[in-house]
Amino acid sequence: MAGHTHKEHKGEALVEAARLTLTDHGEQWTGMRQSVFEELAAHDRPVSAYDIADNLSASRGKRVAPNSVYRILDLFVRTNLANRIESANAYLVNTHPGCRHDCIFLICDDCGKASHLDDERVTGALRAAGKDAGFTDVRPVVELRGLCDDCAA
Repeated sequence: MAGHTHKEHKGEALVEAARLTLTDHGEQWTGMRQSVFEELAAHDRPVSAYDIADNLSASRGKRVAPNSVYRILDLFVRTNLANRIESANAYLVNTHPGCRHDCIFLICDDCGKASHLDDERVTGALRAAGKDAGFTDVRPVVELRGLCDDCAA
């Protein structure tokens, strides 16, 4: 499988990498943005904006509007801090912020766990096909659904 190497982050190192990536894009790292990022990073499955808003509302003791969370998540997707899982209408943290490439997402239909793999042969071919069809700034979104090893066993 063709791919490239990137550094995966977790815990505080992931939060710091996200902060640096966001500020490098000229955006502010606010308390609410940090809270949304930390909540998103706490999940190994795609999570919805509504789930994030509910969890933050409970932990903060005051209502957090899902629309505010959606705006932050959209910013995170634009700046490569998160990925939108289209088929689940949910989001997954990018564990290697600042490293832009096309991922192929693998989503378990049973438990909902999501992972990704990098295969530039596949995404490169999709990008080339889009350009051949007259599109510019082509961004492949590839999702494969099935059963993870644990659920298939």
